[in-house]
Formats: sequence, structure tokens, C-alpha cells
Amino acid sequence: LLVLVIGFGAIALYSGIALTDENSKVATLEKLAAELQTRNSELASKLSSLNRPQGNVTVYGIDPAGIYDTCNRSVVTIQGWQVVTVDTIFGPLRTISSVLGSGFAVDYSNSSYIVTNFHVVDGIVNATVTFWNGEAYPAKIIGSDAYSDIAVIATQASSSEFYPVEFTPSSSLLVGQPVVAIGNPFGLSGSVTVGIVSQLGRTIQYQSTGGGFSIADVIQFSAPINPGNSGGPLLDADGMVVGMTTAVVTGSQGLGFAIPSDTILRELPSLTSTGGYKNHPYLGFQGEDVNYQLAQLVGSNATYGVLVEKTIPGGPADKAGLRGGQQTVTIAGQQYIIGGDVIVSINGSRIVNYDALLTYLERHTLPGQTIQVGVIRSGTYLQMQVTLGGY
Repeated sequence: LLVLVIGFGAIALYSGIALTDENSKVATLEKLAAELQTRNSELASKLSSLNRPQGNVTVYGIDPAGIYDTCNRSVVTIQGWQVVTVDTIFGPLRTISSVLGSGFAVDYSNSSYIVTNFHVVDGIVNATVTFWNGEAYPAKIIGSDAYSDIAVIATQASSSEFYPVEFTPSSSLLVGQPVVAIGNPFGLSGSVTVGIVSQLGRTIQYQSTGGGFSIADVIQFSAPINPGNSGGPLLDADGMVVGMTTAVVTGSQGLGFAIPSDTILRELPSLTSTGGYKNHPYLGFQGEDVNYQLAQLVGSNATYGVLVEKTIPGGPADKAGLRGGQQTVTIAGQQYIIGGDVIVSINGSRIVNYDALLTYLERHTLPGQTIQVGVIRSGTYLQMQVTLGGY
């Protein structure tokens, strides 16, 4: 009996110890589970705060999302067909290609229009304008100016389709200022890109726009643009139009150009009332930028300015007595005609290069106006009066 009692006592003691161990393990597991649940709750809270909107993300200190939300309904897609005649060994051959570009709504003189690039609608047939909501209408070009790459379009769309943009003077732009471009690259409507103003007062040569002329006083910017962007608005940090995207240089990385808002606003009255614009001033000469090597060669004490190589017979420069060159030389593989005048100022403003000359004329002068042109001729500074022509 004693043995049995001792045996049962040992079993009970062992069972008590085992039960105590199990209870301890359960308590430990419950504690770990509680800690894990607490940590999960903390992580969920942190994840929720990360996903919670914290306000629009800014780029270059501006709010692209907010600008897009305000302005995207103002941007339209322009489509149509272009018939091009190509000379071949078998004679003229007509080809048809599709046209794709952008534009934006404007309100002028209580009427609604679409502004776009001339090169987008040049020669276009069966043109249409598609608004932000997908509604499309036939388009009619009512005014254009190839020399500023601007065109104005009218449609039969109701006023409710139009969300006119607001303009701000491009003359207030600064190099380095952030800008936003909205357009339809490759037909991807409503695309937005962000960049900065790279430079002001640039000149686009005919290779950029498909014409045989230069376009003066153009904004250079870094926002990536592609085919289809042409004609879209270039906007400042407040969503105001400072320009119109006009071209991208082939082979460049994110190098774009835009027609300034000042140019658009200057021409809009004439384009809508007469269908054209004929107030571009010109001097009538062919020239090249002066650099140090060229200045040494021509005997100029100014290492800036524009060398007059040829004057157009009967043109403003020719009539005023400006002289072109007589001798052809080659510097670093480029030919120059030297011996002519070097233009260094207009109306007292320094002219550092050809871009500066064309930009000054476009911004500050009109055809028929007489200007003071400062030139260096054979080392001597002269002031000459020139009455500007127009086109």
C-alpha cells in the first residue's frame, strides 16, 4: 500500500509539473502572439500612412498633377491627312500621310478657337479636332503664319467643349524656370512632361519646322517632347500658357522649342481677322556670328556681333549702305565671306549674335520703322540708319 501511495504521489507530482510546463508554454505563446499582433498593427498603421495622400508631389518646385488637372481639358488632338508631291524619275508622285498634332483652346473677342502650329496643319485635308472627352469635329484653318509657326482653327463645337487657357507674358520668363508641356506624343493624348527653360531668344532654322526660313525669338526648354506634341501648350507653375510647343531637334535628348505667348498674343488679332500676319521686320542680309578667330581675321576689335556676308540687292540693308564681304575664307572647316560690316548694336542695344539680332527685331520693331544700326567697318565704328522691310 505504501508503495502504491508513493507511486500515485509520484505520478501526481509528475503530472503537476508537466501541466505547469504546458501552462507556461501556453502563456509564453500567448504573450508572443500578443506582441506579434501589436507589431502587425504598428506596421499596418505605418503602411496606411505611406499610402495616404500627402498632397501632390512636386517636381522642380511645381505641382505637375495640379497643373494637369487644371489644364488638360484645354488640350485637343488634331488629325487629318496631308498630300505631298514628290518628284521622281517617273515624274511627280503624290503620297498621302497621316497628320497628328496638338492644340489648345483660346477665347478671343468673345469667340472660341484652337491654336496650333502652322506645320501641323500645313496642307492638311479632312482635318478634325478631338476634345478631351472624345468628342470630335471637323476643323477649318482660319488663319496662319508660317514664319512664327502659328495657326488658328475654328470648329462647330459648342462653347461647352472649350476650356480656354489663360496666358501670361513670356517676357517674364527666366532661364531655369520650371515649365510643363501637355500634348499628344505618338497619339497618346493628354500626356504631361516637366522640364525647365533652357534658354530664351533662340532661332529655329528651317530644318526644325520643314520650311526654308528661320523662326526668331523661340523658347528652348528641357521637357521631353516627341512627334504629336507640336501645338500643345507650355505652362508655368501657375498653369498659365507661356508658349506653344513647336519642334524637337532630331537626335537630341529632351531638347524642345516653343513659340512665346507674347508672339501668339501679338498675332492673334490679325490671324483671326485677316487670316495672316505681315508684320515681321527684316534687314535683308546673309550673315554669320562673330567669334574671336573671325574677329581677328576681319580686323574687328569686338569679338561679338554679326558679320554681314551678303546684302540682298534692293533690300533695307543694301539701301542703307551696309556692306557685304568680298573674300571667301575657311575657318575650322567652315566658309565665311569676309570684308563686310560687323553689326554690333541696334538702337543702342548690344547684338552678340544672329539670334540676338533676330529676337530684337521681332520683339521691338515693325516694318517701316527706321532703326540705328551700329557697325564696325575696317576697324571703325559707324552708326547707320536703316528703314526695315516687312513680310
